[in-house]
This record gives sequence, C-alpha cells and structure tokens, in this order.
Amino acid sequence: MGNKRKHRHFTLDDAHALKVGEGWRLSHVDADATPGLPNNGKGKAIAAEQFDDHDEEIADLQERMYAASRSGDGDAPRIIIVLQGMDTSGKGGVVRHVLKGVDPQGVEVFSFGRPTEEENEHDFLYRSRIRMPKPGRIAVWDRSHYEAVLVEKVKELTPLDEIEGRFDQIVEFENELAAQDVHLIKVMLHIDPDEQYERLMERLERSDKHWKFDVGDIADRALWDDYQAAYDEALRRTSTETNPWYCVPANHKWYSRLVVKGLLLDTLRGLELEWPTAEFDVADAKKKLEATK
Repeated sequence: MGNKRKHRHFTLDDAHALKVGEGWRLSHVDADATPGLPNNGKGKAIAAEQFDDHDEEIADLQERMYAASRSGDGDAPRIIIVLQGMDTSGKGGVVRHVLKGVDPQGVEVFSFGRPTEEENEHDFLYRSRIRMPKPGRIAVWDRSHYEAVLVEKVKELTPLDEIEGRFDQIVEFENELAAQDVHLIKVMLHIDPDEQYERLMERLERSDKHWKFDVGDIADRALWDDYQAAYDEALRRTSTETNPWYCVPANHKWYSRLVVKGLLLDTLRGLELEWPTAEFDVADAKKKLEATK
C-alpha cells in the first residue's frame, strides 16, 4: 500500500511541453498519447475531476479584461485561440467545453470556411484582419489564415512559390498582433486516421450527427499524408518564441480540452489583469444614491 503510486494532476508545465520547438516533427507525436496523465480510465477520471477547478478564476480574469475595454480609452488586451486540425479533431468541442463558464459578451467565435468571393479579392490575411476581436474579448477561430498554407497547398489551389512566401508573411502578421497586445494561443489538435474513421462513422450511424457530416471529408482521407506533411512544415516554420504552436494529441477529447483550458488560463494569468479604477467620485456617488432612498 505504502509503495502504491499516486498519479499527479495535469500541470501547466505539461501543457507547455507540447510546444513546437527546435527539432520538433509531427511524425514524432503520438495522437493517442496523454502526456502528463495516465492514458487510461484513471487519467480520464483525473482530468474530469480537475477540469472545472479553475472555472471561477478564468471567468474572473476574462471579466477583468472585458471591463478594461469598457473604461478609460477602451484599450485592453485581446486573446485569440487558433484551432487547427483535421476534420473531426474536436475543434467545436473545445469551444463548448473550455469556454462554458465565460461570459458570452466577452467571447467571439468564428469558423473559417471556404473564402467568399469578396475575400478572394484580397490577400490571404484579409479574412483574419477583419475578424480581429474587439479589445477585451477572447476570440476562437475554428481554422484560420493557416488554411492558406494547408488546404491550398495540399489541393494545389495556389502556386507553390506563392505559398512559400506566405510563411514569412504569417510570422510578420502575428508579430504585429503581439505588438498590439493581441495574444495568440495556436493549437493543432492532432488525431490519427483510425480515430478520424471512428468519428466519421459515428456521424453516419447517428441521425443526430448527420448535420455534421461532409462527404468531402471522405475524399480528404486519401490526402492524409499530404496534410500531415503540410502541417509539419507550417507548424515548424511559424512557431516562434512570441507566438508558439502547441501540437496537442487529440484522440482523447478529455485530454485535448484540458490542455487548451490550461493554455487559456496561463495566458490570462500572464496579462496581470486588474479591475479598472473608477472614473468618478465613489463617495459622492454613494451619497447621491442614499439621497434617493
């Protein structure tokens, strides 16, 4: 009994260990792994027990950030959670579960589908520029400007020499955002083809999931290796000290959601947010209110 190992909880250090750095390769990432937690029912139970631990803190910090945008000159930090991954990797679930306790007034969610005719008349970063969250908000992008170096490369929609130049443009764009107090949390939700097969089949077998199914997802499975190569290059070339990528094993949804929630908490803490100072005489306002009683 005395030698029985006690499993620790998932920590922010575990989340940061998933950062894409020097020598990283996507082929080395096991989509079925759960680094920092046991890869079994016990790990899932620990994650479930821990998942809601910081809901109040996240809600409080998000409210402080939102409050800052409503006072003074209206300037406040912004956070964008960028979610990329193969179809069925769990992007929508992350949005629902990670932000469930946050005031919806302070959240903006946008899904990047096929570019519209208007968007195609501009450069590839236009779609992201016009979707910038307002000060004090948390935005979630279900896919993003990275589609321009992923889908467009794999499906040969854009010449390779043009795609080649986009990597530096992305890094420059994201550095501009950092200078404007916009904080990116870039996450690739990494699943393997077997897991995707099971999730797609579930969508076909359940009538309440049919609305989620896209026949094009089947065709994309034939391009799996090409997509993996495109992701590998994109993450390696655009993961920087200021705006790093995190490649999160996502075969287990309970794990990937816990990681993203940890990254959000860490980012909010790093902003060192305070409640804005009142721009009026509080004592005088109290007297005037009491006079109305």
